[in-house]
Amino acid sequence: MPEKKNIPINHYDDGVASVLRKPVVYTELRFYQRSDVLYQLTQTFCQKYLPKYGDRTVDQMVQSARSIKQNIAEGSSDGQTSTEIELRLLGVARGSNKELLEDFLDYLKRRGLEEWHGRSPRFKDLHNFCKSNSKYEYYKPFLSKMNDEELANMAICLCHQIDSALTKYIEKKDREFTTEGGIKERMTAARLEQRATQKEIIARQEKEIAALRQENERLKALLREAGVEP
Repeated sequence: MPEKKNIPINHYDDGVASVLRKPVVYTELRFYQRSDVLYQLTQTFCQKYLPKYGDRTVDQMVQSARSIKQNIAEGSSDGQTSTEIELRLLGVARGSNKELLEDFLDYLKRRGLEEWHGRSPRFKDLHNFCKSNSKYEYYKPFLSKMNDEELANMAICLCHQIDSALTKYIEKKDREFTTEGGIKERMTAARLEQRATQKEIIARQEKEIAALRQENERLKALLREAGVEP
């Protein structure tokens, strides 16, 4: 059975131990950035190529796309206090991503359009572009110019890349939870460390006081030797 690692504890500027994990800046996570691109792309796709009324698919696709990025954002924020909640919300994001992927694949199938694969001459360029660019600003100039097959394949490519990244990230967080524990373990570790710190401070102060008393007695002895009554 693997040995449990020590729980890393963060500290405030004054040295007080904190039960909070180091915050994750989710906007810097590349899979979050791609999820924002996917959300904008899905909105554009639905507005251009799906009926405005009478088709629940539109709402489902937009909500799935929104769910991916919102749950990544909320999960990453909640992860500062609870890995359990973070893992659950990241799992919801991954599930929504799978659902959206199926919707885009179904669109291609129903209309007899091509899903670009590894042997497709267009797939490699699309894959490399999505792999190299994660921010919406790089995609925005192209979205309004692409046809439905191109947009759907770009969305599918982004879904696969988000799923791969999310899967690895969830595994990383799962390992952290297994080795570091949850909020209760961090609270216990923080309290124990703070108590240990306080004991060290008290012990150091007692040692300094004892040294001062000893020095005081030495000075008194010197004064007595000099005939001066202390």
